[in-house]
Amino acid sequence: MNRNLADIPSDRAIALPGAQSDALAMLIARDHAELAAVVHRSDARHAMPADFVHAALNRLEQVAVELLPAWLPEAAEGVRPDTAGLAAVRVAAAARARRDRYPGFFLPDLAIFAVTARRAATTALPLRTRAAALARLVADAFGRRKVVLLVEPAGADGAVVAAGAAWLVHHGGPAVWLVGAGAAGLDGLSEFWIEPPLASSDLPHDGRAVVGKPHPASDVEKTLEAALAAESWSAGRMWNQSYQPHALAAPVRLDLLWPDERCVVEIDGPEHCRPVRFEADRQRDVQLQLDGYAVLRFTNARVTHDVGAVVQQIGTYLRARRRDIAEGQFHGRR
Repeated sequence: MNRNLADIPSDRAIALPGAQSDALAMLIARDHAELAAVVHRSDARHAMPADFVHAALNRLEQVAVELLPAWLPEAAEGVRPDTAGLAAVRVAAAARARRDRYPGFFLPDLAIFAVTARRAATTALPLRTRAAALARLVADAFGRRKVVLLVEPAGADGAVVAAGAAWLVHHGGPAVWLVGAGAAGLDGLSEFWIEPPLASSDLPHDGRAVVGKPHPASDVEKTLEAALAAESWSAGRMWNQSYQPHALAAPVRLDLLWPDERCVVEIDGPEHCRPVRFEADRQRDVQLQLDGYAVLRFTNARVTHDVGAVVQQIGTYLRARRRDIAEGQFHGRR
């Protein structure tokens, strides 16, 4: 029997064999005001339930990092990774940790990692403590009551993933819904069936496209364009291009594209932290990557306050991509 989304339990690990993770994530974001959906994909095989647990928590940590400054507004204006800037971030994160009773150095360490991509040399939290803290933080950042992790297990991994999912739920982590064909017939999991119809018209879209140039109302796009215009390597860039992976797919707008290098640059404002937009971005990034594109994302604040570093990172990637292309063409002629 098919169930409505509201009837699916969010306090346990369950199986939804008839669902597909991306479509279900969009349906949850649109129609379930209490849940924040996070899609977890893993290319690695899980030999033990603990392997799945670690991979799932790393995914939640990645989402938490990407959602900054939603959970730390003091970082909303951009943070310079110097001593004073990082000290201010750590103080703000510690204050929130005390106020909201997060454990130990969890929030300060995570905030510094989000800004610098370097982990602090503090003692690691116990696994169950980390699970509960990450699930709570991601839910708070989305403005939802609880996180549900959507996982499509491979056939051979199903039993291992199910055991790891049960451990996560039991220790205060996210709810875990196993979806797709690999979720069928797993011992210890209740099965539910739901049909999440999502048409392309249901997906978020942005109607402000100005093909070929930065939008005249976007100071951020104009700031980045001015900085790129001074760099000879930036030739070939195209603003606000429409992209359609295949004839049946809805077209999407790419902020900035280098078509020859298959490089996409996206500039994210605060609206990209909202659940529907966040999941749509992740879904689109996966499709672009499957089509051979690299996707570089920067926040509005990052471009505004450190455009030089943004330009440097884009240039570093493009030059490396061009070297790879040239070497490939050279070797192909031998």
